[in-house]
Amino acid sequence: MTSLAASAERRVPEAVHRRRWAILGVLMLSLLIVVLDNSILNVAIKTISTPAPTGLGATQSELEWAINAYTLVFAGLLFTAGLLGDRLGRKKMLLAGLAVFGVGSALAAESGSPGQLIAFRAVMGLGAAFVMPATLAVLMNVFERDEQPKAIGIWAGGVGLAIAIGPITGGVLLDHFWWGSVFLVNVPIVIAALILMVWLVPDSRDPNPGHIDPVGVVLSVIGLVLLVYGIIKGGQLADFTDATVLATIAAGLAVLAFFVVYEKRSDHPSIDVTYFKNKVFSAAITAIALVFFALMGVTFFSVFYTQSVRGYTPLQTGLLMLPLAAAQMIFAPRARLVVERFGNKATTTAGMVVVGAMLASFATLKADTPIWILEVIFFLMGTGMAHIMTPTSVVIMQALPREKAGSASALSNTFRQVGGALGIAVLGSVLSTAYRNGVQDKLAFLPAGVRHTAGESIEATLGVAAQLGPNGKALVAPANDAFLHAMHTTALWGAGVALLGAIVVALYLPGKQPAPQADQEEAESVTADH
Repeated sequence: MTSLAASAERRVPEAVHRRRWAILGVLMLSLLIVVLDNSILNVAIKTISTPAPTGLGATQSELEWAINAYTLVFAGLLFTAGLLGDRLGRKKMLLAGLAVFGVGSALAAESGSPGQLIAFRAVMGLGAAFVMPATLAVLMNVFERDEQPKAIGIWAGGVGLAIAIGPITGGVLLDHFWWGSVFLVNVPIVIAALILMVWLVPDSRDPNPGHIDPVGVVLSVIGLVLLVYGIIKGGQLADFTDATVLATIAAGLAVLAFFVVYEKRSDHPSIDVTYFKNKVFSAAITAIALVFFALMGVTFFSVFYTQSVRGYTPLQTGLLMLPLAAAQMIFAPRARLVVERFGNKATTTAGMVVVGAMLASFATLKADTPIWILEVIFFLMGTGMAHIMTPTSVVIMQALPREKAGSASALSNTFRQVGGALGIAVLGSVLSTAYRNGVQDKLAFLPAGVRHTAGESIEATLGVAAQLGPNGKALVAPANDAFLHAMHTTALWGAGVALLGAIVVALYLPGKQPAPQADQEEAESVTADH
């Protein structure tokens, strides 16, 4: 009788309910390659910045664009991709997105210049935009509400798994193959995911889907690209007062402001700004954006610290980042238990404070700091992130009706990606500016054109030093010192952003929910009667 009653209460078809964990596994495989791609790229950026034939000779600004071309297309199209999934079917969008992502990966692997790599990364971002919201939307439709927090916790743990194996996989590939192998590895995973998805995953859609908003999509992408371009250009020039930089940033902000006004007046907006009247929803979205702002910026400079300053190989760098991912894998699925005991506010605020403290700890690292200290920092940072991502994801997904799951997922991921893109742009520019200011006096003996190029990044300086032979050895120590100072400055900026997030969630996220004693007593009475 009990199982029949439970079955009758389900909103999920019985056949789907029985294979829900297998479906979650396929969804995580799809998610894996989207996250894996960026985590693999993190250890490859130094190799890609190396001159041909080893790499592409990409400058630091080109590396930032190689990451952000993916991220901006991803973020700009996520909401539209979610709506298309709601309208046309999430399974169809998953299959199409994976196919485009696979083609983009194969093309990126064969890039002959930084410009080509940036273009093909944008193609990969297009495919990923259709994968990410659909995975979470399907998850919300194959699990009952009481199992959703657990499923989301495992889903978030899958992100940790990708972050864990990405750098290690990238390191192994770079030790044995050329740099393009870090993209080509996506292709067999895509093929496996496509086969399993056709077999296992049910299709679903919103019975009352929203309208597509092409004007809003174009405005948001143009605004973000202009803003990020201006920020990266300012870092490249080490001059944020440059007229071109100021004009581009101002134009980006103006377009984004017009985008918000347009969305308010549209009867079918890309982003329904009325959602943000809910302070809890807004705080959770802000927390996700700020933590990824800080994390992506730190990941960007930590690779140069481990490889350029400390001399570790890509594989060793990948292994060094393992504690960050391991902590997320361990704690993300269990974070819901902490929330049940202490509430969303306390759990998320503590997570943000821990992340902020670990970012500040980067400011203490030197060229000879014992490496186990970096490992502890990474582990605690991953622990803090796990206790931010799971509770905020649950708050966001449960703030909207089930049939709007695609929209909620898209909003969450849009702000995550925009936060990450701005983190790379802003913190990358802080790093570039601080580095150039720290090293430029030591480059005075170089010709003007070479001097500007050599001051762009530590890799550029070391590349020029290698070309100069014995005369260039004098540049190595100043380059390391200038980079460490720039890293310390950047880390403190990131810590400030994380602490701002802690204040937001402490003020607006809900505290611990009171236990429903009456319902519990009634349930116990029914159980006793049976």
